[in-house]
Amino acid sequence: MNITIKPPHKNFEDIKKIDENGVEYWEARELMVVLGYEEWRKFEGVIGKAKSSCKESGQLEEDHFVGTDKMIKIAVGTSKEASRLILDYKLSRYACYLIAQNGDSRKPEIALAQTYFAIQTRKQEVFQQLAENEKRLFVRGEI
Repeated sequence: MNITIKPPHKNFEDIKKIDENGVEYWEARELMVVLGYEEWRKFEGVIGKAKSSCKESGQLEEDHFVGTDKMIKIAVGTSKEASRLILDYKLSRYACYLIAQNGDSRKPEIALAQTYFAIQTRKQEVFQQLAENEKRLFVRGEI
């Protein structure tokens, strides 16, 4: 059985960032849009559930959900342009996975993200079972 993955997986990889230490992360406010959420307060509820899952699985929440402040412009294009500080998160891949698992599966974007992570997890499981020579061939095929 073959499962074809459609976006948002491409958009998910497109919004990935790399910090100064070479560690990949995603910004929650960008991920929110990719996953079909329009309101931060609703998405923040999903983040809260994902944080609980992280904690209950024995992981350190602060390793996967790093709170950050972001300055945004408000009233753009008016004579009273201003900026405001808003909350955001730097998320690990694991945090993004947990968010997808705790999101509203009635949203097509969430259902696709759940499928994407399920397939990625299975690929990793298969990869770990391969012998070293087979791993090199697998990686070469992925590239």
